[in-house]
Amino acid sequence: MRNKPHLEEKFKKHPLVIYKLEDKVNWVNFFGNNHPIHLEIGTGRSDFILKLARENHDINFIGMDKVKEALNYPVSKAKEEGLPNIGFIYGDARNLREYFDDDRVSRIYLNFSDPWTKRKHIKRRLTHKDFLELYKKILIEGGEIHLKTDDYNFFKFSLESLSQNGFLLRNITFDLHHSKFAEDNIMTGYEKRWLSEGKGIFRLEGVFKTE
Repeated sequence: MRNKPHLEEKFKKHPLVIYKLEDKVNWVNFFGNNHPIHLEIGTGRSDFILKLARENHDINFIGMDKVKEALNYPVSKAKEEGLPNIGFIYGDARNLREYFDDDRVSRIYLNFSDPWTKRKHIKRRLTHKDFLELYKKILIEGGEIHLKTDDYNFFKFSLESLSQNGFLLRNITFDLHHSKFAEDNIMTGYEKRWLSEGKGIFRLEGVFKTE
């Protein structure tokens, strides 16, 4: 994407965007309620989280991305529509603890995350155990991770990593669009693209259990 330096100034002043904190966010004050929080990491330009926010007024949604140019579209669209239950974080997932207290998030979405295919980059995968430890801090007991990807090796890695690091796996499919989960599925921009190219979509849910 073309670099847009002015977006940093825009996000610093934008009422829907959290940018460079000194203290953790008081999300009750931010949203004006204490509804459950669902977080999408790597929200990008997708309409995914916007559609969820439109259809679920009793849930607060947060889209997080470290690429400001990708985040610009959903931020602008959410403000245009006046959605009261959505906010955004311009930041890196490695710094999740700067934005959330313990036991604060009910669900995390990981949609078509970068699979980081080179072995030397495995620790960058958003389902690597180092990231899972961060998620476990901010997730409530019974909190969920919902993951979709078109990359088989990343999916296999994620299945193993989640199961070995405190998550109970459920609702797994290796062909989402020919499964029972297809009817309620909300497609992302990437997903539409991969489907048009004939690629299969993998899906799983991981439930955080302390025991």
